[in-house]
Amino acid sequence: MQSWQAAALFFLVVALLSLPALAQTAADWRPIGPDGGDVRSLTYDPLNPDRVYLGTSAGRLFLSTDAGASWTRFASLGGHDFVLDNMVIDPVSGTMYVGAWSVEDNNAGDVFRSKDGGKTWQILKDVHGKSIRALALSASNPKVLAIGALDGVFRSEDGGETWQRISPVNHAEIKNIESVAIDPKDPDVIYSGTWHLPWKTADGGKTWQHIKQGVIDDSDVFSIIISRSDPQVVYISACSGIYKSENAGGLFRKAQGIPFSARRTRVLQQDPNRADTVYAGTTEGLWRTEDAGKSWRRITAANLIVNDVMIDPRDSRRVTIATDRSGVLASRDAGATFLATNRGFAHRQVAAVLADRHDSNTVYAGLINDKEYGGVFVSHDEGGNWSQISFGLGGRDVFALRQTDKDKVLAGTNSGIFLFDPKTARWEGINTVVLERTVTTSKKVKVPAKGKQKATVKVVPETKTTREVTEFKARVNDLEVTPEKWYAATSSGLLWTADEGRTWHGGDVAGERDILNVGVSPAAGAHMIAAAGLTKLMVSLDGGITWYAAKLPNFVQPITGTTIDGSGNIWITTRVGSFRSTDAGDTWHHESGPTGNFSTVAYDAEGGRILAIDRKGGVFQATPADMRWRRIGEAGWMLRGLSASRGRLFAATAFDGVVAQPTSAASRASKNAGNGNVR
Repeated sequence: MQSWQAAALFFLVVALLSLPALAQTAADWRPIGPDGGDVRSLTYDPLNPDRVYLGTSAGRLFLSTDAGASWTRFASLGGHDFVLDNMVIDPVSGTMYVGAWSVEDNNAGDVFRSKDGGKTWQILKDVHGKSIRALALSASNPKVLAIGALDGVFRSEDGGETWQRISPVNHAEIKNIESVAIDPKDPDVIYSGTWHLPWKTADGGKTWQHIKQGVIDDSDVFSIIISRSDPQVVYISACSGIYKSENAGGLFRKAQGIPFSARRTRVLQQDPNRADTVYAGTTEGLWRTEDAGKSWRRITAANLIVNDVMIDPRDSRRVTIATDRSGVLASRDAGATFLATNRGFAHRQVAAVLADRHDSNTVYAGLINDKEYGGVFVSHDEGGNWSQISFGLGGRDVFALRQTDKDKVLAGTNSGIFLFDPKTARWEGINTVVLERTVTTSKKVKVPAKGKQKATVKVVPETKTTREVTEFKARVNDLEVTPEKWYAATSSGLLWTADEGRTWHGGDVAGERDILNVGVSPAAGAHMIAAAGLTKLMVSLDGGITWYAAKLPNFVQPITGTTIDGSGNIWITTRVGSFRSTDAGDTWHHESGPTGNFSTVAYDAEGGRILAIDRKGGVFQATPADMRWRRIGEAGWMLRGLSASRGRLFAATAFDGVVAQPTSAASRASKNAGNGNVR
């Protein structure tokens, strides 16, 4: 599923973001976890430090009103590819500013401003479309702000109403700004960190000084902090380590004691109550100095990637960190211990969801891009609590989950197929592939003489079957399960097993190697299989013995999903709508639906309905009695897949974990649904 390029369109259509509108859009569905994931930024409201904001890498803001103990989904700013790395709040007026940059487009990004506690948001037009990598608010004059963008440094003196460029136009060095800091006593003194060393202006940008003395050349400067008690003391963090200056950037000295592997320091934060205490968030954990940088000590596990650090101004023992994959971790004892505080916060990329066919309270989630923190999670109380069950997966991404007829759980990963053993709570690889190749050669056979004829040599064909056993290590895109066989759509072809995964067979299908989806007829005794590549659909009517290419319309590509319903109809989804074939792929009916741009189609066998989702988060169904698509929900999230249990739907999202359809909505949408199994 592709990310949305929504920032420019958003600005043209509407200048304000409304929280009530967001809540109404997502009211039908609710997020249920798994909690945790990637956090990019944290900040507290200086007027009420119990009110804490959290920014993600998908344009999401979360809010905590209990100092980070629990979270609620608060606002969506810009597109799904917007990274919210910087947030500041005016301590006088309470005005909030959020800087965003786009993962996919260096010419996209914005500064968002809210004057009413986040109820509405405004895009600041003077800096619209800039990739905002840094944002700072003057402590001595909150009307003064500075931002760092890829094309330079900009400053506002009126609370963001207007902005002026203060770095030279097309300067060879003062560009690709990654960090900015404003002197706490003089708003004209601004420090700027680039992808190549730091700079400073002491006169509001009229002149600039290259403050590189003592810093290793070609250092990306990620963070700059200026001591509140003594502005002559400046710390910078870079890819080459941490540096300290005691003369306002005239000379820097490198901190010692931090290993080279941990020197990619993403953030620095000074204790608001103890000037000599500074925290450093690195790619190998959180470090701290209590003697103004003379010595440093790591106070978390080394496998943490720390993106931000927040210290409660009322009590310096309360330290909260934003991490990759682990979400929010909080300490109440000055860093002696850290505990996860992610209740209500879920920012995980779920590629597969599976609801137990017998018990809709049991839900499995397959995660990607989370390594040892991901794999598979399971909840037995509909998302109230989640447990990680990833032992044996080895940090693999999980792209498909299926429940077998014997209630076993299968996982298709980026490297192989795995079966969960509940007795050992371990995933076992079932990746033995048997390749049988029949080769026809020729051999010479001597024909004995008969009568007066001489002996002759005759060439006859000879058929040999070779059997090769290999270990399957390719990516699994989709799984399909029947009582007789299991099927796996993989980057190495279509595989099948008739012995519950002990051995797999198969390979290329009609010349197609990368199989993205597979659908199998659920009807008893039926042998129809549909295997989809990106632009081709292959069909078999004899259980996979022979295949032919379906006759698709020329404009039907790429194919985003395929399934076969209980009547033997083949369904495919594309960017131009869905298509249905009643004759095994010879002809197609265009079933476009209300929006047309579908991303997934599935068959709910027990519910007797075809389900689909579009790229805007809409959920649709069609029934045998009425093959027209009808909208049955508006999840409000970017959805990746569906699973049904007892008529209830659960969806995997691209960034927000698993979301669940309310029981009342499920009853209205599928009155006759039984114990569903989405295929």
